[in-house]
Amino acid sequence: MRRYTIAILVRNQFGVLNRVTSMFRRRQFNIACLTVSETETPAYSRITVLFDGDDVAKKQLVSQLHKLPDIVSVEEFDADEAISCELLLIKMPNDPVHRDEILDAARAFEAKIEDYTRDSIIMHLTGDSRRIDNFIDLMRDYGILEICRTGVVSLSRGGQVMRQVTNL
Repeated sequence: MRRYTIAILVRNQFGVLNRVTSMFRRRQFNIACLTVSETETPAYSRITVLFDGDDVAKKQLVSQLHKLPDIVSVEEFDADEAISCELLLIKMPNDPVHRDEILDAARAFEAKIEDYTRDSIIMHLTGDSRRIDNFIDLMRDYGILEICRTGVVSLSRGGQVMRQVTNL
């Protein structure tokens, strides 16, 4: 199995997200990460999906996505040809025994402290999924209280934009 990242530019209309995710369900792909937001124009939304599968099934999925009526374009990202990142918010206990180690790790990963109370420290970190995973693995030793991740967002390098390659 291989991990894929695709972006789907869709008309910003009711029910489109359901139709797109249903396509993944019917093809029996497990979505590892899903991010949706409006784009530079409110007429379109961008859905970024991270999923595991084999190449043949992925090609069939992309072909089927192109046939959905509200899909404007679909773009697959290659790690070398795209910029990808995600955001992590993590809440840690503010335990005096481990406080210095937690703060040292935060500095090493360039995590920003967003909230500091007697009971907890909330930090945010941006980066690729591996960087986020590594930080979480390190923090597990200190008793993570809560985590919230945004999911992957990606843009292809260079001047081409998704709206230039449309299915319409």
